[in-house]
Amino acid sequence: MFKRRRFSGEVVLLCVRWYCKYGISYRDLAKMMQEHGVDVDTSTLFLWVQRYAPELGKRVWWHQGYHATSWQVDETYVKVRGCWKYLFRAVDKHGGLTDFMGMIR
Repeated sequence: MFKRRRFSGEVVLLCVRWYCKYGISYRDLAKMMQEHGVDVDTSTLFLWVQRYAPELGKRVWWHQGYHATSWQVDETYVKVRGCWKYLFRAVDKHGGLTDFMGMIR
């Protein structure tokens, strides 16, 4: 899958995984890789994500577990230390937590 590439498959997969998992920018990802001693351009990262993310998604899908097809969202505002904070929670039909986000500034 990674034949005739300048970088090893481990570096490519690490970059694609970090981009997909954490949603960081290509520029920040390039800086992170530079800190680890790998000098890679942002356009190269873009091409890697476009090429390998769909394939990675297909292969990881079976290992992520069962996901329900329907879900519900709870949203609310809570007052914490005198400031209003937004809370968001998504729950699937079996009661499993799908996503959670708290906007605390």
